[in-house]
Amino acid sequence: MHLDRLITILELVAIAGRGLTAAEVQNATGLPRPTCYRLLQTLANHRLIDDPDGNAQYVIGERLIRIALLGKSDIDVRHACAPALKAAATKFGDTAFLARFRSRQVEIIHAETPDDPAGGFIHPGLGTRPMHACSCSKAIAAFAKESFQEEILNGTLSTYTKYTKSTKARLKVEFERIAEQGYAECHQEIDMGVSSVAAPVLISHIGASFSVGLVGPVRRFTSAYRKEIGQELIQIAAKISAVILMCNVVQIQEADVPLLKPVQEREKQSLRQH
Repeated sequence: MHLDRLITILELVAIAGRGLTAAEVQNATGLPRPTCYRLLQTLANHRLIDDPDGNAQYVIGERLIRIALLGKSDIDVRHACAPALKAAATKFGDTAFLARFRSRQVEIIHAETPDDPAGGFIHPGLGTRPMHACSCSKAIAAFAKESFQEEILNGTLSTYTKYTKSTKARLKVEFERIAEQGYAECHQEIDMGVSSVAAPVLISHIGASFSVGLVGPVRRFTSAYRKEIGQELIQIAAKISAVILMCNVVQIQEADVPLLKPVQEREKQSLRQH
């Protein structure tokens, strides 16, 4: 019964679409006021709900979002993000890709190509990318904790081409530049003739778990064009962040307070039986 009540409160906060006060939660659930306040405090202590503005209005917490993301399969994420990637590929005429950070590395998990193959495009392939030399990896690393950045800087910085930033000093400056401008570039750092730009997909307060980018030939990816793409990708990343968050929330067709009443009634029946 205790777990049922906690889940009921989490569902209520998740479907609200805004911060809820303790009084609103208590009114919606019908729980005794002391019990409701105690359960809210328990959830807050475990960071499953949060009061981000300090005004006693609760939203889903960072820890629960992180748990949901960890359990989200690549298939679900690809399905949710494919339309945004396809739109970007169609608009720019180059391949758009989505990368994911996990197990302390970054891998491209999906790519969408332009509709017109006659224009010519480059497919980045799927799989793991070096943390120091690919735009999708650097976009995430630049917004990571300093301890993780130091791990990258002190690791093996392989040289792939003459353009690879393979020294600690150069890469540290690169991370700072990426954090300032909001997107990363990989201009022939892995393969000659290939250039890419990527922006971090910032998920709530937990940081960059994904990145979104475009890849193409250097003849098109001039400095000015990379800057234009970078600014566009920042906006696309914000949309993808919202999409990923939405697919983590339980979809209830009629998110309405009466939906919680059956749970309340079950609790009353349980109390009468005991």
